[in-house]
Amino acid sequence: MQNNENINEWINWIEEAINKKHIKYYEYENFKNIQEIGSGAFGKVFRASWKKFDHYLALKSFFNLNGITLKEIVNELKLQREVDFHDNIIRFYGITKFESENKIDQTKSYLLVMEYADGGTLRDYLKKNFSRLSWNDKYNLTYQLACSVLCLHDEGIIHRDLHSRNVLVHRNSIKLADFGLSKRIDEASNSQLKLLGMVPYIDPKVLSNSDNLKLNEKSDVYSIGVLLWEISSGKPPFHEETNKISLIYDISQGRREKIIPDTPNDYSNLYTECWNNEPNKRPSIDEVVNRLRIFISNPNIVTIHQQNDISDQTDPIVNENVTPNSTVSSFHGELSNMIHNFTNMNTNELDNTTSINEQINENVSSKNNFNIIVNEIVDLINENASSKNNFDIIINEIVDLIFQKINEGKAEKKSVLDYLCNHNINLKEIYNWLLNNQDTSHYIFILGYFNYYGIGTSANKEKAFNLFINASEQDHILAQYFAGDCYKYGEGITKNENLAFEYHKKVANQGYAIGQFKLGRFYESEICVKKDLKMSAYWYEKAANNGDLVAMHNLGRFYKNGFGVDKNHQKAFELFKKSAEGEYSSGIMMLGYCYDFGIGINIDKQKAVELYQKAANFGHKAAQYNLANMYKKGEGIEKDLDKAIYWYEQSAKQGYQNAQNKLRELKNN
Repeated sequence: MQNNENINEWINWIEEAINKKHIKYYEYENFKNIQEIGSGAFGKVFRASWKKFDHYLALKSFFNLNGITLKEIVNELKLQREVDFHDNIIRFYGITKFESENKIDQTKSYLLVMEYADGGTLRDYLKKNFSRLSWNDKYNLTYQLACSVLCLHDEGIIHRDLHSRNVLVHRNSIKLADFGLSKRIDEASNSQLKLLGMVPYIDPKVLSNSDNLKLNEKSDVYSIGVLLWEISSGKPPFHEETNKISLIYDISQGRREKIIPDTPNDYSNLYTECWNNEPNKRPSIDEVVNRLRIFISNPNIVTIHQQNDISDQTDPIVNENVTPNSTVSSFHGELSNMIHNFTNMNTNELDNTTSINEQINENVSSKNNFNIIVNEIVDLINENASSKNNFDIIINEIVDLIFQKINEGKAEKKSVLDYLCNHNINLKEIYNWLLNNQDTSHYIFILGYFNYYGIGTSANKEKAFNLFINASEQDHILAQYFAGDCYKYGEGITKNENLAFEYHKKVANQGYAIGQFKLGRFYESEICVKKDLKMSAYWYEKAANNGDLVAMHNLGRFYKNGFGVDKNHQKAFELFKKSAEGEYSSGIMMLGYCYDFGIGINIDKQKAVELYQKAANFGHKAAQYNLANMYKKGEGIEKDLDKAIYWYEQSAKQGYQNAQNKLRELKNN
């Protein structure tokens, strides 16, 4: 009864954590196309799509969700947070749960929601793709693998279960998995289920247990050595070996796989050093990474291992200190221990055929163990909440920054990237966080914005458009604005200027300059509406009054030329001046033009040159042309034909026809 109370207390607690959004929760019913893609000693892995998105996620289940497993799930989440930034480590996204249809047993099965790796396990990937892999491809795979393990070791984490079924591949890149659960569940539950199947990857010092050694960093290096061999061969180590018990003994005595013909010597030397029987003779993971880096950067220095060298390096027993009598005695003693250990195993752990619908949580063994679990998860949840609050602040500030820049008529992408850089924010990290926190319109919009510009991911205009539409349906102003732009330019959706007009009109009618300016452009350029300069001036004025620098410039143009309004040079000058004060390059150029020709102000050639120069430095091609004219004529500045030609050339490079004509004229003269 006490155990039932404990497990119910756990369920209530985790439900509360989900309700408070400390852990990202995914509704199970929103997963589509669920397909089993793997099964291990502790559970199954399923691939599933989320809602209408084409993005796949992985669901990781557990056969026996008991106290030990719960505690190690906590450990997995803690370790995940420490290495979450690394590109070659699989990401944890959140939790979902499947509720049993059994009305009597209301136990819920919790599943981890993880990053999906499209290439499957390294073992499967090599089986399918090995014939197409060049040595450069193999070097890159091994380098990524070693870097991921180096990341763990730098954070004080030992993987302790490295093998080709725990290493995944996504888009031809390594993704290390299970570094938390694999580290402790075996040990905590006294499980040795995986020992037989994974013997070739396990540190032989631990197999023989001659010095009561425990798995450590050099044990991971040993496993790396075996994996390097596997990547060079395309096959699992000792895959034809049937007597696994005998294999354990042989490996503990020094037996290793044969070096594959045509393997580069430097590469085979590295992995044979890694699988040395003596841990202190193995290289550190730092050295492994550095040597692999050299292989990648200098592939030509790597020499090839010839086939006739094999016999010198493949003696199955390399421990010269073993005598026949000690061999037999040692083997029988170790075999007896192994049989005893396997006999005492928890038989539930051998059942790997349970379906996702039959997974049932086991009772937590003791109140003390449960309290430890709760305390550890409280710490983790506090960290998660802090992380969420930090990202929430960042996202809100980015949205405000985008709104401010666009509302002023300025390009905003560089400002966003500068903000992220100045705050030391990893682009991929914040992108992945957004990917799994789509519960506010701000988050949805920013994920769309990142996809639109390729921030933290490859640019995907179609995905961006769908996210903009999603957020715009929640009345997000910026999302409506960007959805309008997508329709206007045909980005991520078929071009539809009528719908573009409607989206921008919706923003304009809510009093925002970003939409008001767009309507002014529609009416001026006769885009899907009849040309109407009065309506254009009307919307430019509204946008200008709301701080849009481009609208100020455009309205100044209208007053200068009498487009849709009575000609008024004084108003034109004031509008150009305001636009220039906001550092809008066209506003600066036109203010210089006013001083150059006395529009709304007395002529001041020196002031005109100063303003032309400023706009030219911003890359404004008309300002560059005007500045060249000033140098050519010697107006407002000392005459200098070389500088005139320079600025004509800068303008001409940008396609300014007047500058190109002027250069031809100077050349002919």
